[in-house]
Amino acid sequence: MNAIQIILIGGVVAIFVYYISRFRNAFIDLLILFLFSGLAIFFILFPDKTNVIAKEVGVGRGADLLFYCCILFFLFILIKLFARIRRLEKTLTDLVRKQAKDEAQKPDKSK
Repeated sequence: MNAIQIILIGGVVAIFVYYISRFRNAFIDLLILFLFSGLAIFFILFPDKTNVIAKEVGVGRGADLLFYCCILFFLFILIKLFARIRRLEKTLTDLVRKQAKDEAQKPDKSK
Protein backbone atom coordinates (compact mmCIF):
# COMPACT_ATOMS: atom_id res chain seq x y z
CA MET A 1 0.00 0.00 0.00
CA ASN A 2 1.36 3.40 -1.04
CA ALA A 3 1.41 6.51 1.09
CA ILE A 4 -1.07 8.21 -1.24
CA GLN A 5 -3.50 5.31 -0.78
CA ILE A 6 -3.32 5.69 3.00
CA ILE A 7 -3.88 9.44 2.73
CA LEU A 8 -6.83 9.06 0.35
CA ILE A 9 -8.48 6.29 2.37
CA GLY A 10 -8.02 8.36 5.51
CA GLY A 11 -9.70 11.30 3.78
CA VAL A 12 -12.65 9.19 2.60
CA VAL A 13 -13.13 7.65 6.05
CA ALA A 14 -12.84 11.06 7.74
CA ILE A 15 -15.50 12.55 5.45
CA PHE A 16 -17.78 9.56 6.04
CA VAL A 17 -17.39 9.72 9.84
CA TYR A 18 -17.91 13.49 9.83
CA TYR A 19 -21.09 13.13 7.80
CA ILE A 20 -22.47 10.46 10.12
CA SER A 21 -21.63 12.37 13.29
CA ARG A 22 -22.73 15.79 12.08
CA PHE A 23 -25.62 15.21 9.70
CA ARG A 24 -27.85 12.36 10.78
CA ASN A 25 -30.06 12.59 7.73
CA ALA A 26 -32.27 10.18 5.90
CA PHE A 27 -31.28 6.56 5.51
CA ILE A 28 -31.04 6.80 1.72
CA ASP A 29 -28.49 9.64 1.98
CA LEU A 30 -26.40 7.56 4.33
CA LEU A 31 -26.66 4.57 2.02
CA ILE A 32 -25.53 6.58 -1.01
CA LEU A 33 -22.62 8.07 0.93
CA PHE A 34 -21.65 4.61 2.17
CA LEU A 35 -21.75 3.28 -1.40
CA PHE A 36 -19.60 6.09 -2.79
CA SER A 37 -17.17 5.79 0.13
CA GLY A 38 -16.85 2.06 -0.42
CA LEU A 39 -16.26 2.55 -4.13
CA ALA A 40 -13.68 5.23 -3.43
CA ILE A 41 -11.75 2.95 -1.06
CA PHE A 42 -11.98 0.07 -3.55
CA PHE A 43 -10.65 2.23 -6.40
CA ILE A 44 -7.88 3.57 -4.16
CA LEU A 45 -6.78 0.08 -3.08
CA PHE A 46 -7.06 -1.47 -6.56
CA PRO A 47 -6.37 1.27 -9.13
CA ASP A 48 -5.84 -1.26 -11.95
CA LYS A 49 -9.38 -2.58 -11.47
CA THR A 50 -10.77 0.77 -12.59
CA ASN A 51 -9.57 0.09 -16.13
CA VAL A 52 -11.12 -3.38 -16.10
CA ILE A 53 -14.44 -2.10 -14.78
CA ALA A 54 -14.37 0.81 -17.23
CA LYS A 55 -13.93 -1.55 -20.17
CA GLU A 56 -16.81 -3.70 -18.90
CA VAL A 57 -19.22 -0.76 -18.75
CA GLY A 58 -18.05 0.74 -22.04
CA VAL A 59 -15.82 3.58 -20.88
CA GLY A 60 -12.34 3.94 -22.36
CA ARG A 61 -10.24 4.46 -19.24
CA GLY A 62 -10.58 4.00 -15.50
CA ALA A 63 -9.87 7.69 -14.92
CA ASP A 64 -12.83 8.58 -17.13
CA LEU A 65 -15.05 6.20 -15.16
CA LEU A 66 -14.02 7.86 -11.91
CA PHE A 67 -14.67 11.27 -13.43
CA TYR A 68 -18.19 10.24 -14.44
CA CYS A 69 -18.85 8.82 -10.97
CA CYS A 70 -17.69 12.09 -9.43
CA ILE A 71 -20.07 14.01 -11.69
CA LEU A 72 -22.95 11.86 -10.42
CA PHE A 73 -21.89 12.36 -6.81
CA PHE A 74 -21.62 16.13 -7.22
CA LEU A 75 -25.04 16.26 -8.89
CA PHE A 76 -26.44 14.38 -5.89
CA ILE A 77 -24.85 16.95 -3.56
CA LEU A 78 -26.16 19.81 -5.70
CA ILE A 79 -29.71 18.45 -5.57
CA LYS A 80 -29.46 17.98 -1.79
CA LEU A 81 -28.26 21.57 -1.35
CA PHE A 82 -31.02 22.90 -3.60
CA ALA A 83 -33.65 21.01 -1.61
CA ARG A 84 -32.23 22.35 1.64
CA ILE A 85 -32.30 25.93 0.35
CA ARG A 86 -35.92 25.50 -0.73
CA ARG A 87 -36.86 24.18 2.73
CA LEU A 88 -35.08 27.10 4.41
CA GLU A 89 -36.85 29.60 2.14
CA LYS A 90 -40.21 28.04 2.97
CA THR A 91 -39.47 28.08 6.70
CA LEU A 92 -38.37 31.70 6.54
CA THR A 93 -41.49 32.67 4.58
CA ASP A 94 -43.73 30.91 7.11
CA LEU A 95 -41.98 32.64 10.02
CA VAL A 96 -42.27 36.07 8.42
CA ARG A 97 -45.97 35.51 7.70
CA LYS A 98 -46.60 34.38 11.26
CA GLN A 99 -44.74 37.37 12.69
CA ALA A 100 -46.62 39.74 10.41
CA LYS A 101 -49.94 38.29 11.59
CA ASP A 102 -48.91 38.46 15.23
CA GLU A 103 -47.74 42.08 14.97
CA ALA A 104 -50.61 43.31 12.82
CA GLN A 105 -52.70 45.95 14.55
CA LYS A 106 -56.38 45.48 14.74
CA PRO A 107 -58.45 48.15 12.99
CA ASP A 108 -59.77 50.91 15.19
CA LYS A 109 -63.59 50.53 15.32
CA SER A 110 -64.20 53.95 16.85
CA LYS A 111 -63.84 55.72 13.50
